[in-house]
Amino acid sequence: MKTTPDNSGDVRLSGISKTYGSFTAVHPLDLTVPEGSFFALLGASGCGKTTTLRMIAGLEEPTTGTVRLGEQDVTHLPPYKRPVNTVFQSYALFPHLDIFENVAFGLRRRGIKSVKKQVEDMLELVQLGEQARKKPHQLSGGQQQRVAVARALINHPKVLLLDEPLGALDLKLRRQMQLELKRIQTEVGITFVHVTHDQEEAMTMADTVAVMNGGRVEQLGSPADLYENPRSTFVANFLGTSNLIEAEVDTKNGDDIVLKAGGGKLVLPEARCSAPTTAGGKVLVGIRPEKISLTHADDAGEIPDGRNRLTGTIADASFIGVSTQYVIDSPVCDELAVYVQNVERDGRLVPGADVVLHWSPAHTFGLDAAQSLLAGTVGSAGTEEEAAA
Repeated sequence: MKTTPDNSGDVRLSGISKTYGSFTAVHPLDLTVPEGSFFALLGASGCGKTTTLRMIAGLEEPTTGTVRLGEQDVTHLPPYKRPVNTVFQSYALFPHLDIFENVAFGLRRRGIKSVKKQVEDMLELVQLGEQARKKPHQLSGGQQQRVAVARALINHPKVLLLDEPLGALDLKLRRQMQLELKRIQTEVGITFVHVTHDQEEAMTMADTVAVMNGGRVEQLGSPADLYENPRSTFVANFLGTSNLIEAEVDTKNGDDIVLKAGGGKLVLPEARCSAPTTAGGKVLVGIRPEKISLTHADDAGEIPDGRNRLTGTIADASFIGVSTQYVIDSPVCDELAVYVQNVERDGRLVPGADVVLHWSPAHTFGLDAAQSLLAGTVGSAGTEEEAAA
């Protein structure tokens, strides 16, 4: 089914913006979605992601800028003249039609008489061949979602737009459907643009993620790159959990920066720092909780040389099966999070115990200290109500 990319399925937004009176939902942005990719617009409610998707679909008129699909400028074309289809959270299936006729609807509306083979092929793709004569209300939420995808794909759009398509499903089904949608996208090979507020959903499915905040793209990249190399506190906090430690630049040692934090020293590779690194300057040192090892203070002498170290006291420990999540009080930072896999549990690591936190400098990242430490955490950013969300 996959064809050689010819750029006809590229989505190119140039200087595109949207204002409603005095409120700017989307600030001017440039964005290219490569042909055949699975692309996610990720952000909290009110960040501009849905408005951006609606401008691609033709459901919103941009205030400035252009929308191109391949070489075609579609900025002023109505939705039905654009080679795109949209799948909404509500699915919008016709309750009086069976599944076969729901999927066939677009073909019949275009006057195509012989639809049987195309509909059957599409139902096989979404693994619903045996449900063809059922009505939507007889299917589960996940099955209805697949019908909506099949109905959109049968029109052979160059781009499929997905607006929070898994939002109505429970957690277990949502995770199954994440894998299912990725499988379908890989098989048909067309461009998917997916709007979601769910970080795990975006990271699981997308090749490329644009993290949006306040109507702007905060950072663009692969899920692994965004997670491992966040360039702002918003991205560091919004994608998972980050420990952010205030530190001061001391010296440079080859390709590394040596930082002072709480009377101790931390090493940060300069290539992993997006902040100015002049001596005496402030830097936020970031480290993900699962990158940190926890050693009881009595065994501190066994920690290998060359690792970043902090001392602290366990304030809380929560056993969650696959790992134990610790909260550590430290001179450099209150409530440091540390996630330790439950492989060989040390019974001494209980609240009140003195510990040493240590990790590889290569897992450290550095951010501009002028930013808010809380950006991207729940209730702190991206909560403006978007006029068209």
